Amino acid sequence: MGPVVDSVDPESFFPQSVDVVVIGGGIVGVSTAFSLAERGISVALCEKGHIAGEQSSRNWGWVRKTGRDQREMPLIIESLRLWEGLDRKIASDTGFTAAGILYVAEDEATERSHTAWLGRAEPYQMGVRQISGNELANLLPGATRRFRSALYCPTDGRAEPQKAAPAIARAARALGAAILPQCAVRGIEQTAGRVSGVVTEHGRIACNAVVLAGGAWTRLFCGSLGLTLPQLKVLSSVMRTAPMAGTPEPAAWTESFAFRRRQDGGYTIADGHGTAVPLVPDTFRFALKFLPALKAEWNGLRLRLDDRFMTELRQPKQWALDAPSPFEKTRVLDPTPDVARLHKVKDRLVKTFPSFAGVKIEQCWAGLIDVTPDAVPVISTVDRLPGLVIATGFSGHGFGIGPGAGRLAADLATGARPFVDPTAFRFSRFHDGSPIIVEAGL
Repeated sequence: MGPVVDSVDPESFFPQSVDVVVIGGGIVGVSTAFSLAERGISVALCEKGHIAGEQSSRNWGWVRKTGRDQREMPLIIESLRLWEGLDRKIASDTGFTAAGILYVAEDEATERSHTAWLGRAEPYQMGVRQISGNELANLLPGATRRFRSALYCPTDGRAEPQKAAPAIARAARALGAAILPQCAVRGIEQTAGRVSGVVTEHGRIACNAVVLAGGAWTRLFCGSLGLTLPQLKVLSSVMRTAPMAGTPEPAAWTESFAFRRRQDGGYTIADGHGTAVPLVPDTFRFALKFLPALKAEWNGLRLRLDDRFMTELRQPKQWALDAPSPFEKTRVLDPTPDVARLHKVKDRLVKTFPSFAGVKIEQCWAGLIDVTPDAVPVISTVDRLPGLVIATGFSGHGFGIGPGAGRLAADLATGARPFVDPTAFRFSRFHDGSPIIVEAGL
C-alpha cells in the first residue's frame, strides 16, 4: 500500500467548458494547472484516482540539479527557482528546504564520471563542486569509513512528496482551477482535426487544448489516439523510518544506498544502485529504441518477469468512450515493494552509519516510473493532433523538475513563448530519425 497523501476534496461542480484540460494529478499536472490558473486561463484537472496517488507521492523527494542530463539543465535551474519561492506563492507547505545533496564516489571510476559531469555542467554555473577529505566527512557525520569524494550542491534540496502536489493543486483551485479527483478521462474529442474536448466518466468537457500528464499511463492513452509513445515503466521501492537523531542532514547517494531526511525527522531510504525492470509486451515492441539505454545502464538493471506482463498483455488498447475505460478499472498503480531488497539496503546503510541501527521501519512502498529511451522527458506539442501537449517520461527526475515542467507545458498549451527552449523534449525525436542519445549519467 502506498504512503498516506494529503487529501484534496472533490469539486462541488463539474465544468462544461474550459480553455485547457489537464489529464493527470501528479506533480507535473498540478503544476501545469497552477501555472495556467495564475494566468487567468480556465482549466480543469482530471485525475482518475487521487491527487499524487502514484509516483508523485512515492519518489525520494529529491529536488536536484546535480547529475542532470545536459538537456534538462536549463529547465531544472528554472524549476529550482520556482521551488525556492513556492511555499510563499501558494501559501502552503511543500516541505521544501535547500539542505544539499551529495553524490558519493567510492572508487576512481565513479570519481572520473563525476569530473566528466562537472565539465558538462560548467557552462550552467549550477554551484555543484567536488569535495573530499574533512569537508565531506563533516557532511556525513557518524560514518565508519572515509569516502573518496563526492559531488555536492548546497542549494539542491528536498520536499515532501505526500504534501507537495496536493498543496499545489489546492493553490490552483484557489485561483479558479477545477480540480477533479476520481474523474478519469476516457478520450479526446476532435473537431476539424484538432482538440475540441474530452470525454470523462462524468461527462464531456469542451476545451481548446489538453495537457496529457498521465505518468506511467501516458503510453496507453497515446496509443488509443493512434500515437506511438516509446515509454516503459521501471519499479522503485522505498522505505520510510521513524524519526531519529544524530544522522546526516544532506541527502546522499552511494552505490549501496540512498537516503534523505524527512520533514517529520525520519528518513526515506532506497537502493542506490539497481532498478527493477518488469518485462512487458512493450519491452519487446520498443527493444531497439531502448537498446542504447540498456547498454549504458546494464549493470544497474534487474530485469524481471512478473504479473505486469499478463496485465499489460490483456489490457485493451482501444475502448468506447461511453463505457468504463482501463483508467477506471485501475485507479491507482500500487505495485508490491521489494521488501527483502530494502532490508538488505538498510543493512548496508547501518554498516556505514551505525546510528541507523535499531531505527523503526514505518512503511515500505513501491512506484512505477515512466521512462523514455533517452531518459529525457517529452514536453511537447504533437503535430498530428493540434491542441494536444504531452508531458511525460520524466524517468525518475520528475518530482524536482515538476514545477518547471508544468510551466513549460502551460506555455505550449497556450501558445505562449516557452520560458525555456523545449526542442530537446520534442515528441517527434523518437520518430524523425534523430539518434537516441543516452548521456553518461550519475
